[in-house]
Amino acid sequence: MARHEGGCQCGRVRFSADVELEGLISCNCSRCGRLGSILTFVSAGAFSLDQGEDALTEFKFNTDKISHLFCETCGVQSFGRGVAPDGREMIAVNVRCLDDVDVFSLKPQEVDGKSF
Repeated sequence: MARHEGGCQCGRVRFSADVELEGLISCNCSRCGRLGSILTFVSAGAFSLDQGEDALTEFKFNTDKISHLFCETCGVQSFGRGVAPDGREMIAVNVRCLDDVDVFSLKPQEVDGKSF
């Protein structure tokens, strides 16, 4: 696990997180499929929103368990907040929004979110 920095396209939202680049997922649900997100999940303690809380807009759908957060200026969803099945707070990090990661070298597992 390594510390990575990332954020939205315009730079208003910036974060850092201890991220594992294995066990990634690519989901085909109605939201992720359209966004093309590649996700990894970290505990709330392994994530720091460094700037831009005031720039975030929230979208919830389906079971309302995940706060899909996106920058109100550029529209990029770099992370979301939710609760893991065991009740712990978790962060879903869009790996495509990490500054120093070559996403073409990654092998995310495909998840059939349409069927949930």
